[in-house]
Amino acid sequence: MEPHGMLTANFGKTGRRVTRVGLGGEGALRTYGKPEPACEVIRKALDCGMTYFDTAKAYADSERYYGSVWSERPRIRSQIFQAGKSAARDRLSALRDLDETLERLHTDYLDLWQIHDVRTHGELDLIAASGGALEAFVEARAAGRVRLIGVTGHHDPAVLTEAVLNWPVDAVMMPVNPVEASLGGFLTSTLPAALQKGIAVIGMKVLGASHYIFSHAGISAERLIRFALSYQITLAIVGCSTVSEVETLARAATSFNPLSSSEMADIAALYQPYAKQLAFYRGVI
Repeated sequence: MEPHGMLTANFGKTGRRVTRVGLGGEGALRTYGKPEPACEVIRKALDCGMTYFDTAKAYADSERYYGSVWSERPRIRSQIFQAGKSAARDRLSALRDLDETLERLHTDYLDLWQIHDVRTHGELDLIAASGGALEAFVEARAAGRVRLIGVTGHHDPAVLTEAVLNWPVDAVMMPVNPVEASLGGFLTSTLPAALQKGIAVIGMKVLGASHYIFSHAGISAERLIRFALSYQITLAIVGCSTVSEVETLARAATSFNPLSSSEMADIAALYQPYAKQLAFYRGVI
């Protein structure tokens, strides 16, 4: 248990611990030129005791917002877990992305650097080929510029599972929500592969807009976060737009009790008729 009563978990086999929820790079952070609301959200997450912070080069000014807050609180860097991503598919472009990310974040290392949004088997081949991005990730980890490397995906569970099984990654980020419980793939293939390999699992797409759609049935944002954390994942991340949303996210990891199997089944059944519609992030199913 961390200060503020927030639950923590081992980050795979790495020896690091992180809070069971983390601040995602969406929401107020995925904007341009709006530092005040974005930095307010980051500061609130820190004050609530969160240690995991997510961003990506693709997320507008997100990296710059984080860098601004870390510059205000330089002593906090060793206490937080900063994750970043690059969608580059070749070695040189990925290394350029890393240089820019570190500069914007005002840090000389990332705790986790992730190969971003892998969608197809063709991309798997491109990334893993000679001169591909995977070389940059392994090289950066060996040099200490990043402590750990990972892969993210939300399109094709077979593709992400292949990356988990065949690449030397320390973590995977994947969708974890009631829609996925209905569709299968990420939770029935990728998650078991990650657990078998002993790597960390970061749940994303935890909310979508679905808690608004099913609010009449008592499906709140906090309940969906609890749903995700009831799986064998390391943590769930959520992009927040307001301080109030940060408080909701934090609360889900301070008074957490796993949902029962019957509760999980009831929630999944509610979503099942709308699963393909709500899994828009997968593309065409």
